[in-house]
Amino acid sequence: MNVPTLEEAKRLLSEAGRRNPGPWVDHSIFTAEAARNIASSHRKLNSEIAYILGYLHDIGRRYGISHMRHIIDGYNFLYQMSYEDCARICLTHSFPLKNIDSYTGNNDCNAEETEFIRKYISGIKYTEYDELIQLCDALTTPKGFCLLEKRLVDVALRYGVNDLTVLRWKATFEIKEKFENVIGRSIYELLPKIEETTFL
Repeated sequence: MNVPTLEEAKRLLSEAGRRNPGPWVDHSIFTAEAARNIASSHRKLNSEIAYILGYLHDIGRRYGISHMRHIIDGYNFLYQMSYEDCARICLTHSFPLKNIDSYTGNNDCNAEETEFIRKYISGIKYTEYDELIQLCDALTTPKGFCLLEKRLVDVALRYGVNDLTVLRWKATFEIKEKFENVIGRSIYELLPKIEETTFL
């Protein structure tokens, strides 16, 4: 797969955090840890690749505070570096439901960028890595791992809901069930101190 080395990924996130400090950096690190832990119990996934993909899924935030724009910024940034598989995750991680209108938050992309995202998402078949990072993005806060319900409600309180929110939530729970069927146990068993973070 076309992804940076772990050392390069850490350098990129560190640089991005200096450019745009914020809780998104710690969220990215915990997303990476969740992805690595789940991938380690999954017969088809490489845990280091999973870690790198989770580590850089929000790298588009390096350019400043944004909403949907961060996914196209991250895609362009990594694609220009020839990390196509990592760039792909920047686009797919926000859409467990393959519908751009399900995005929670403002669409601050222009019309051309919006159409590109729409066509990209509708034109691909999700891989286990796409779904893994979608799931792990919904399992972490900047303070650690948490139950899906806490993260989903937290995002809804901050950014609002739309007509597709419930379908998006259902899609996320379906991904969780899919991974649990493969690994043979609850994913929550793989996320240390999840109770502490959930009940903060």
